[in-house]
Amino acid sequence: MGERKRISANKAKEAKKAKYFARLNNCPTSPRKMRLVADQIRGINIDRALFLLKLSPKEASGRLHKLLLSAISNWQVKNEGKRIEDNNLFVSEIFVDSGRQLKRIQAAPQGRAHRVKKRSNHVTLILNSRNIENVVEEPKVNVPLEKEKPLKKEKTEKAPKAEKTVKKPAEKKPKEKTK
Repeated sequence: MGERKRISANKAKEAKKAKYFARLNNCPTSPRKMRLVADQIRGINIDRALFLLKLSPKEASGRLHKLLLSAISNWQVKNEGKRIEDNNLFVSEIFVDSGRQLKRIQAAPQGRAHRVKKRSNHVTLILNSRNIENVVEEPKVNVPLEKEKPLKKEKTEKAPKAEKTVKKPAEKKPKEKTK
């Protein structure tokens, strides 16, 4: 291995030691269904996330509950002697990538067959601490809540147009009957 590769590999290894994460590979659930549950717990404290996952009726929530418990135990292994409550842990990142697809065949009418894709996914969950020491203030961006509509221009008074003479139809006299 070259010197540059060894240096960059060591840097990556050091950066990985500071992260607290857990991975779930080849989970037999479609990524779309897993993302619905993952979006619910992104950015919230681990206590509340565990509570939400435990009470959620979705099948994917059970798998994410176990994954979150695994990430918490990984944090405890790397930080012996520290309390979770003092560090105020939260789910900083969670992302769901699609995994392998099993292609199966389902019988269809008149001797035909339809292709069925059984999807799987990979989930990565990363924890972080909300300690005062670790908090870095991000610049706030002013985003307008609603787009302002342009004001209507007031109509300026125009010179009156010349009146058009309208011919009135002549009144018709009733015809007299001749004998």
